[in-house]
Amino acid sequence: MHNITLIPGDGIGPEITDAVKTVIDAVGVTVQWDVKQVGLKALKECEDPLPQSAIDSIKANKIVLKGPVTTQVGRGFKSINVTLRQTFNLYANIRPIKSMQGIRTLYDDIDMVIFRENTEDLYAGIENVISENRVEAIKVITRQASRRIAEKAFHYSRQNHRKKVTAIHKANIMKKSDGLFLEEARKVAEKYEDIQYDELIVDNACMKLVQQPQMFDVILTENLYGDIISDLCAGLVGGLGIIPGMNVGDDYMIFEAVHGSAPDIAGKNIANPLAILLSAVEMLKYIHEQGAASSIQNAIYRLLETKNYLTPDLGGSATTTEMTEELCRLITNK
Repeated sequence: MHNITLIPGDGIGPEITDAVKTVIDAVGVTVQWDVKQVGLKALKECEDPLPQSAIDSIKANKIVLKGPVTTQVGRGFKSINVTLRQTFNLYANIRPIKSMQGIRTLYDDIDMVIFRENTEDLYAGIENVISENRVEAIKVITRQASRRIAEKAFHYSRQNHRKKVTAIHKANIMKKSDGLFLEEARKVAEKYEDIQYDELIVDNACMKLVQQPQMFDVILTENLYGDIISDLCAGLVGGLGIIPGMNVGDDYMIFEAVHGSAPDIAGKNIANPLAILLSAVEMLKYIHEQGAASSIQNAIYRLLETKNYLTPDLGGSATTTEMTEELCRLITNK
């Protein structure tokens, strides 16, 4: 049995995390879910968007499956996602971007993985009000953080037979900060002579991602660029509704859907659970349940290929419940 912290999240979060529990039950993996609330629901229930009970649960279990949490724009509490990454030193945000049959896009042969540094850059949240007409935000880039995300990207590339790592930067303008990031990436690259290494300025990289995404294999980048690029890449393969996400540290891991909480469709039973299910697939691989992971992944591929029981965002008319039930049927009748 596996002990895993489950954070349902806000908006559609409870609906799609319920789908994950149902599918994992169907595949025969026994999980003791420790359900904890964070975000808006936690704020309403206990006046704290990140209660100590949630932190304690993560410390005890070390593995988390997390639904989307609402981040208020321009007001309210600090992003829970950012806070969790900083609290548990989840320095690597990893997002596989892969074309899937049954999803209509301009390309059908994209297969890349994004490694985004997750703890610093402008997301360090250091902002100062200088006057009523001037606000300054401080970009933090450190040698240690740059080195460890580069090590993670290159190690992954070797372990998974990837051939190239591309570092994305803006060192032509931010010569000191992005320059430091590149220094460390180059040092790490020297130790991996079997893996090709190149660099692209972020604006040029965005153009090439749209024009020729097949040229990319593993992308290594800082926090802000990674956030933007990963959503751009998601759009190339069908959107955030089919993209898994992992926040990885040395001691803790949070697996999550990378899309938002979609409050406009919450409670309507039409939310697409595939992104968090694919995140759960990565989680199952991590806890050495490869057979179960493959069964769920193959069921998702078959569902998309047949185009039956798809939710409205994927061009169908199925409910979340109907899609989940069909996945369970595909798993049990393989």
